[in-house]
Amino acid sequence: MLDAVRRVLVEQYAADGVELFMADYGLTVLQPVSVLPHTLEPVSVHNTAEGRAFGAQEPFVEDAPGGGLVRAHLPVTVRGDRLGVLSVVLPGGDHVRGCLTELAEIAEVLGREVVVAERDTDLYLQARRKDRLTLAAEMQWQLLPGRSSTRPEYELGAQLEPAYAIFGDNFDWSATAERLMLYVTNGMGEGIEASLLTNLAINALRNARRAGLPLPDQAALADQAVYAQYRGECYLSVLMFDFELATGRAWVVDAGSPQMLRLRDGSVERIELEAQLPLGMFEETDYVAQEFRAEPGDRLVFVSDGVHSVASPKGEAYGDVALARAIQATRLLPAAEVPRAILRELTGHRGRRIPDDDALVVCLDWLGQ
Repeated sequence: MLDAVRRVLVEQYAADGVELFMADYGLTVLQPVSVLPHTLEPVSVHNTAEGRAFGAQEPFVEDAPGGGLVRAHLPVTVRGDRLGVLSVVLPGGDHVRGCLTELAEIAEVLGREVVVAERDTDLYLQARRKDRLTLAAEMQWQLLPGRSSTRPEYELGAQLEPAYAIFGDNFDWSATAERLMLYVTNGMGEGIEASLLTNLAINALRNARRAGLPLPDQAALADQAVYAQYRGECYLSVLMFDFELATGRAWVVDAGSPQMLRLRDGSVERIELEAQLPLGMFEETDYVAQEFRAEPGDRLVFVSDGVHSVASPKGEAYGDVALARAIQATRLLPAAEVPRAILRELTGHRGRRIPDDDALVVCLDWLGQ
């Protein structure tokens, strides 16, 4: 597929070079898609031209070696899910200005084809990893819907750490023309056992959702599935939202420990919800949905215990105050950039690069209709 794109760009746009870079799981580098041994070095998402196009989600043009050539870096994005960057070396001047819009459209089409191709090849999944994933992490990443999503009514972004060794935390979303359902999961346990527990719960929730059941019944069905397997020895916390896109009205089931904070009119506050039992703790638990309303301009940030409760070297928990400060500091960033920025701030608080527990951040910007 990439060879076909390269051939068309050479024939139709006089391209002198074409490379596709995929964002790695940790969102720290852009990995080249190529066949060994003919491969390029990864490119940082920070302080590089490719990273600038990826972060801003806008084409960026820089001078290239060789007389009169430029390199155009084009975001490869599908419905707001940022996959990577397509870099094309072209003649400069009026030529590149005249075709930049078409090249950006080609990069978008390429992104959609990559998503389809991933059903049949490991090439693009392999290109995303700069290190080997643990088996638990492999299972978790395959379970996720994406890392960002954009609609006229909202923008979503999410990230997990440690990206190459996660095991229990998870997020899931699904949208229709009228609704957005969002689940934020705080896993229990470690390693492959935690991943198996989360996989069971998320697939049970999806099964109930796809059967058209309301939120409380989705929680009850997943609760029964987890209890039937583990008999209360293992359970799982999940925060579930069902948003009505036309109004911002939402129904919520808070089954456990994920936290939610809201940025509204420049002020950050923690939203207290009616806590109910985690999924699978007891047999046949009944769940009740409560109402919540998002207003245009609201930013909702969801975090797992691996963020909220993480301790500094002195034993100080990160907590609401530090989290509110991080949300304020990232208020000008798009939703897709916020989770990575908060997790970077969390690393500084923790005092070491590798966390002891999964850390999950989900950011939802509510734009309204």
